[in-house]
Amino acid sequence: MSQQIRFHIPDFLKHFSLNMHLLQMMQQKPEAFRENITIGSVFGVFPTALWNGGRFLQGNCDTRVMQEILKAFNQQGVPCRFTFTNPLIDERHLQDSFCNSLLRMAENGLNEVIVTSPVLEQYIRENYPAYPIISSTCKELTDPAALAEELEKDYKLVVLDYRHNNHWEVLSRITRPEKCEILVNACCDPACTRRTAHYRCIGKSQLQYAKWAKTAKPGAPVPPLEVQKFTCPYMTLSLYDTVGFSTHVTPEALYEKYVPAGFVNFKLEGRSLPDVNVLESYVYYMVKPQWQDRIRLELLLRLTRKYKYF
Repeated sequence: MSQQIRFHIPDFLKHFSLNMHLLQMMQQKPEAFRENITIGSVFGVFPTALWNGGRFLQGNCDTRVMQEILKAFNQQGVPCRFTFTNPLIDERHLQDSFCNSLLRMAENGLNEVIVTSPVLEQYIRENYPAYPIISSTCKELTDPAALAEELEKDYKLVVLDYRHNNHWEVLSRITRPEKCEILVNACCDPACTRRTAHYRCIGKSQLQYAKWAKTAKPGAPVPPLEVQKFTCPYMTLSLYDTVGFSTHVTPEALYEKYVPAGFVNFKLEGRSLPDVNVLESYVYYMVKPQWQDRIRLELLLRLTRKYKYF
């Protein structure tokens, strides 16, 4: 039997409805989807988690809603993966009551955590040992030797830096391809020189926002944050704006080159994007070409049936 191909998708909160419809569609029309694919995890986090990284998050969420979201995915065997990838987390932040409550709420051996900070990683390993740990692409392991070393550590998966995409002089030397997770639809400039600064800016803003939210009165305006000053036009690109990037992995390359080489875990980003943009990535990568128009329309109809969009 062929090995399963796992897609790790965004976002269990923002894209909850889309993802539930996707899972339902995969069950109802399996013939429309590529062979041997499954949803390996749905990543994200609930506000206002100060450990969050990668994308800035604000707002709030009721505890009962959080529990129901986790339950909805877990009942279908899909892990929820907390994006605890803020690179600025240190000992001062480890006792945060909200983040610890999330870990207690979801600790069942199925749900996962993705990390950047070594301090936070060690804390989770010691205090919440049931969680599989994933090494984040936010670490920016562009050196092949550093990547090889990371793959030997006790991680369930290692999300590769997107700049390794399609560089087969590096990929072909990886001895544990099944432990790699490839970010196939990266929106970032392949030659970006501000990636580290951007992650740190997002992390700083998350800390600022979480601190403010603890004491803010209902309706109070959010104070100025660092992330508002950091402009990046690549953050709002659609899927088809990025297909010409050297780091873009096409469906043909994914199924005809990466999978035969042993790479079977693929990440689709889009936590901060609209449903329709994320939906297009799902159709592009997971649906057979002859079914794409029909599945796209059906998912759009399911998403919009309660609203007078047309």
